[in-house]
Amino acid sequence: MFQDAEGPSSLTDISMSWVCHNVEVLCVAQEDGSLHFHRCPVFPQELADQLLHRMADEGVLNDRTVGIFQNLEHLRLRRANVQSSQLSAEAFRRSLCPHKLQELNASHIHSDVTISDVLHGLSSNKLCRQGLQTLLMDGLRLYGEAGTESLQASFSMLRGLKKLSLAWTDLDDRGLEDICAVPMLESLDISGTNITDLTPLLHCQSRLLSLTAHGLQKMEMPTSSFISVLSKLRSLRHLDISNDRLVEDRDGLVQQLLERPGMLPQLVSLDVSGWRGVSDAAIRAFVEVRPGLRFVGLLCTGAGGSELLSGDGHLKVAGESSVTQLCEALRRYSKRERFIREVLAHLYSHTSDTEEPQPHILKLVLAAMQHHTGSLQVQLVASACVFNLTVQELVLGMPLRLLGNVVQQLLTAMKNFPIQEQLQKNCLLTLCSDHILQVAPFDRYEAAKLIMMMLGNHEDQTVQRMAVAVVSILVSKLSTEEIAELGAEAYIMKQLLSIVQQKASLGVVDSTLKFALSALWNLTDETPTASRHFIQCQGIELYMELLESYYSESSIQQKLLGLLNNVAEVEELRMELMNEDLVEHILSLLMDPVVEVDISYFAGGILAHLVSVRGPEWGLDAELHSTVQEKLHSSVLSWSSPEHAMVSYRTFQPFYPLLHVSQCPGVQLWALWAIQFVCQKNAPQYCDMLQSEGGTDILRVLSSHADTHSDVKSLTENILKILELNCHPTRSEEDFH
Repeated sequence: MFQDAEGPSSLTDISMSWVCHNVEVLCVAQEDGSLHFHRCPVFPQELADQLLHRMADEGVLNDRTVGIFQNLEHLRLRRANVQSSQLSAEAFRRSLCPHKLQELNASHIHSDVTISDVLHGLSSNKLCRQGLQTLLMDGLRLYGEAGTESLQASFSMLRGLKKLSLAWTDLDDRGLEDICAVPMLESLDISGTNITDLTPLLHCQSRLLSLTAHGLQKMEMPTSSFISVLSKLRSLRHLDISNDRLVEDRDGLVQQLLERPGMLPQLVSLDVSGWRGVSDAAIRAFVEVRPGLRFVGLLCTGAGGSELLSGDGHLKVAGESSVTQLCEALRRYSKRERFIREVLAHLYSHTSDTEEPQPHILKLVLAAMQHHTGSLQVQLVASACVFNLTVQELVLGMPLRLLGNVVQQLLTAMKNFPIQEQLQKNCLLTLCSDHILQVAPFDRYEAAKLIMMMLGNHEDQTVQRMAVAVVSILVSKLSTEEIAELGAEAYIMKQLLSIVQQKASLGVVDSTLKFALSALWNLTDETPTASRHFIQCQGIELYMELLESYYSESSIQQKLLGLLNNVAEVEELRMELMNEDLVEHILSLLMDPVVEVDISYFAGGILAHLVSVRGPEWGLDAELHSTVQEKLHSSVLSWSSPEHAMVSYRTFQPFYPLLHVSQCPGVQLWALWAIQFVCQKNAPQYCDMLQSEGGTDILRVLSSHADTHSDVKSLTENILKILELNCHPTRSEEDFH
């Protein structure tokens, strides 16, 4: 089997996850409502950082739980990541600011915390004022409701700050002036802010090494002035002025930057993606005189086709001319929706004829989907790429954990966009893979439930066919408990029966009908609730019609009778099957010499349960009762074992009541034949099952009883001999229909 290249989760990961999900149990509440650990060892500093980050990622970091970090002696933070958590300004100040922080990521906090709140809290600690080197506050507001008067601290107070990111905030020109007074600032991200003029950057021109400034929609300075400021940033090594709007470079911004002599001599990376109309020649000339350049962003520029810009060597290129460039773009632009949409559209074309598994590309596509779960366009194109990368044999070369994560993301997309037919098709196309459905690790119960809910939104035959096929296989892989839960959902039964009714009305025999019948069969297996829903939804009446209309279709007959056999196993439901026309039809299938053994077998099972002395009294013609008993006896003795396995069992429990000494020989023979058949096919599994469930004792009682029929005794002894020959059972994976 293919070994997952990503390997199992580390012990640290497992432990951190456990602590996150049990933090309330491990803690005691303080007077202010915050939590403290009952007992807390001294954490290595790196582990304390990891715990905080993990709590934020898991969504359990809030005003209560962050209180554990007030214990400065045992939990010392240096690199605090509280991105996307739910913290108030007071909890942030009380629990995090007392630490000697070197790095803080407070981006996209879901609360009223503002940039000024963060600055005020950090500035209150001398150690942070001097030691904080990295500060990320993307997506926050600059001031609170009180306005600028609430700004009680400035960026320039953070004397040790080297890296600052304020992307997609309401930072303005006044704020930029303050930032440029930070004495050690080297890296700045002001993308998507309200800045109109970059001239303040000249205050830090000698020390600024990295500038990210895309999406500056309110920029007012002329292009020439913009270029003039950049030209004076002689130490700059990284520059990103890409454009998510994907517009023509009408003012010649990029062209002027590329052609200006001596421009940015120390540059290591340049990103001009999104500016259409950039020429290959200008890019090549720029690159050739800067041997230290290691990255160029050229997505949607029209440039990047030359060999120098292929991206295969030491110079990495984000573009669309090759898979290499597209993968670089996926890595670089994972959080930028517009760019990702463009990349995925090109990637779809490049992967339409992939011959070798490309797990590294699939991983990048998955990351794009996870970053943009709310974007229909991203999910549409990405799901199409996923299909290209996992189609047919390619899926066998993918790490299993990666496949499992991909499946979960596809299911998330289906859930987020339930009525988007093309997206549903794309996701189902990938899921229609035996390897994925059988081997990949994901929640099959939730998947089956979700897809059945989705089915109600679509009448498209292709969607219906794939959805039913996937559900049929998923249900066959569920545990007894999971099937019972799924069977308790009445709408699932209604949906499947509706599909069967629709197909039957047209008289067709196709994969959709077969998969729907298989799903129903598995759904009612040892699940009385599902069997009741089947009856309540007029399933018996429908199946009676199908038994007659599909008389010559053995594969359909088997699935119909298999489900009715499941219903017959439930004592309190047997009366629902006491219909003379139905019983006579099933009896004819039992006796018909042309009918295959598996059809006769299921017909016999239904009849055996109906004439059993356990359960409701026989309510039909007495002569019919005698005929059923007689024909059961003679038919079972005439059966030969089919080559293929008809069915497999999780338990023999439904058979044991049929083996009681009070049952008629025909009923006993049917149950014995079934047990003997599967024991011969898979002795280790089923002999172990018989012994562990006490079935061996039941067989011995039947074999030794004075009133046991000689035919029954003979078959019983055959099974006991098989058991004797297989006295060392091994465990085997459970299977279904």
